Amino acid sequence: QLHLITSEKNELARCLEMVQNQLQEKESEIKREISEYKDRLLQAEKEYQDALTEATQKNEVEIEACHEKISSLEHFISSQKLEIEHLKSNKEQLNNSLKEANQSLGELLKTKVR
Repeated sequence: QLHLITSEKNELARCLEMVQNQLQEKESEIKREISEYKDRLLQAEKEYQDALTEATQKNEVEIEACHEKISSLEHFISSQKLEIEHLKSNKEQLNNSLKEANQSLGELLKTKVR
C-alpha cells in the first residue's frame, strides 16, 4: 500500500509540475500579449498626438491668415469710408458752386435783359 501511495504521490507531483509549467507558459504568453498591446497603445497615442499637433498648427496658420484678411478688409473698409466722406464733401462743394453759378447766371440774365 505504501508503494501504491508513493506511486500516486509521484503521479500527482508530475501532474502538478505539468500544470505549473502550463500555467507559467500561459503567464508568459499573457505577459507578452500585454507588452504588445502596450506597445501598440503607445504607438497609437503617439500617432494621435502627432496628428493633433499637426492639425493644431495647421489651424493656427489658417486662423492667422484669416486674421490678416480681416485686418486687410477692415483697412479697406476704413479707406472706402474716408473716400465716401471725401466724395460727399466734394459733392456738397460742387452743389454750392453750382447754386452760386446759377444765381450769378440769373443775375447776369436779369442785367442783360434790362
